[in-house]
Amino acid sequence: MHPVYFVRHGESEWNVADRICGQTDVALTDLGHAQAIATGQKIAKAGIVIDEILYSPLSRAAETARHISEMTGVPMRMEPRLVEQNFGKWEGTSPRNAADFFEAKKQFVCRHEGGESMLQLAQRIYNLLDELGKEADKTYMLVAHNGIARVVCSYFHDMTNEEYASYGVKNCSLTRFDFD
Repeated sequence: MHPVYFVRHGESEWNVADRICGQTDVALTDLGHAQAIATGQKIAKAGIVIDEILYSPLSRAAETARHISEMTGVPMRMEPRLVEQNFGKWEGTSPRNAADFFEAKKQFVCRHEGGESMLQLAQRIYNLLDELGKEADKTYMLVAHNGIARVVCSYFHDMTNEEYASYGVKNCSLTRFDFD
């Protein structure tokens, strides 16, 4: 077994506004920057060995990765497949936990009127994880988004549609997954 680590970006302006971000490029708040620095310090202090940080091209994830890289000395590289799901008509809407959006997250082939389906999202993330799983001699950290965290978790664990739609991680939390 070898691990892959996942970190969700720090708090963004739309997290505070309770809006669905998706692929809209939204900046980190001051707290988001502080969270990312603290996460990097925590990783360095714990002595967690990571060979490379792969991050989403969206600025909230890129800035989080930069702070972690600065705190740990781990090199980083942008990975376009880690961009958040395009939620189509849901982008920018509020609240993020609205019942109709929760139900939409269970519809795996729905493109959300101009967005990206869960199946399309899963395909790109599963392909990336398949590639990383073949590199048993390297440990990666993925810095991305809550929607990506959901897919990563589903890659490693059986989940019902309800569990999938409900799954989430806190800003700048560190989660370990293990390849068999």
